Amino acid sequence: MNTVWMTVAAYLIGSISFAVVSSKLFGLADPRTYGSKNPGATNVLRSGNKGAAIATLLGDAVKGWFAVWLAIHFQSQLNIGDATIALVAIAVFLGHLWPVFFRFVGGKGVATAAGVLLGLDIWLGVATLVTWLAVAFAFRYSSLAALVAAIFAPFYYGLLFGVDAQLFAVFAMSALLVFRHSKNISNLIAGKESRIGSKSKGK
Repeated sequence: MNTVWMTVAAYLIGSISFAVVSSKLFGLADPRTYGSKNPGATNVLRSGNKGAAIATLLGDAVKGWFAVWLAIHFQSQLNIGDATIALVAIAVFLGHLWPVFFRFVGGKGVATAAGVLLGLDIWLGVATLVTWLAVAFAFRYSSLAALVAAIFAPFYYGLLFGVDAQLFAVFAMSALLVFRHSKNISNLIAGKESRIGSKSKGK
C-alpha cells in the first residue's frame, strides 16, 4: 500500500507545471502558446524573461528531487525497497510529461530528470549536469545537450552502482527523454533547431 500511495503522490507532484505557474506569476503568456509550445524552461526563456525561466528550471528540478528524496528519507520507516524508489522516480517524471492538472500536456522532462538523478545520488546528478552543460556551452542547443546527457545517464548510473531497479528507472527516463525530443532531432538534422536564448518570433 505504501508503494501505491507514494507512487501516486510522486505523479501528482510531477504534474505541477512550473513553466505555466511561473509564467502566470511573472505576467507572461502561457508557454504552450508560443515558441516550441513546450512548457519548459528553454521555451519560457524565449519570452525574454530570465527570471521566469530560472524559476521554471528550479521548480521542475526541485519537484523531481523532492519526490525521490521523500522516498529515500522515509524508506526505513515505511518499509519500502529500492523498487519503490524506482517507481517514485518514474512517476514524478511521468507526471511532468503528462500532468493531470494540465490536460496531460507537459514538458519534455529535462529539468525534472536532472532533479530525479540528483535525488538518487548527488554524483550521478552532477555527472549528468556537467555533460549537459558541456554540450550546451559548446553547441548552444538545449535539445542536443539533453539528448547527449540522457544517453550518458544510464551509463553513469551503471558505473556507479551496477544493475538494479533504479538503473531501469534511469534508462526508462532516458528513453522517454529521447522520445520527447523526436521533433528536435529532426530539426537538428535539418538545421532548423533554435539555439539557447533565441527569442520566439511568434510571441
